[in-house]
Amino acid sequence: MSGAQTFVQFLDLAGTFVFAVSGAVAAVNHRLDVFGILVLSFVAGNFGGIGRDLLIGAVPPAALVDGRYLLVSVLAAVVTFFWYAGVDRLRAPVLWFDAAGLSLFAAAGAQKAIDFGLDPVAAALLGMLTGIGGGMTRDVLLAEIPQVLRSDLYAVAALAAASVVVMGDALHVSYGISAIAGAAACFALRFMAIKHGWHLPTARLSARRRAEAGSPEDERTRRP
Repeated sequence: MSGAQTFVQFLDLAGTFVFAVSGAVAAVNHRLDVFGILVLSFVAGNFGGIGRDLLIGAVPPAALVDGRYLLVSVLAAVVTFFWYAGVDRLRAPVLWFDAAGLSLFAAAGAQKAIDFGLDPVAAALLGMLTGIGGGMTRDVLLAEIPQVLRSDLYAVAALAAASVVVMGDALHVSYGISAIAGAAACFALRFMAIKHGWHLPTARLSARRRAEAGSPEDERTRRP
């Protein structure tokens, strides 16, 4: 296995862990039992990568044949179940773990797509999909509107990370450098968007419709 492939796998496993923690924390916040916590942990940590692998023809997906992905997901669930109070002391734990997972997965997903011969545009889009897939599935299972459809620059941040990796490959920059730069750009963008409420434009609603729907700020406040 080459150094680049090893680094991609490391990012994949690291992203799996932090996304799995976000899934487990969301499950605890919704009062799910231990089985529900394990399921949400695996779904959030692995469904983005599974979707990517299916689309690029890397079958069976790595998460289903490599036991380390299941082990990392279970570890994240166990840590959250027994030490939830410690995890919850982190500021907005779901958002920050989700942002970290998004950064790692988008970078790793773009590089894996490049390794399978996809063109730059397709590789960037696959990197974005890798980042948002697990979180979208987690939110659907919790009967919530997925963050990617309403959250502050969520998909844009994932696309930014993937694009940095793609541009780095085109310029023959070391994958480690481009992956770190892409992940850092994604996390920084998400951090600023969460902190300052940056978001893409939305359609104008009447005053009555705004009152019925609630403001984006209210939605962020309600989120666990």
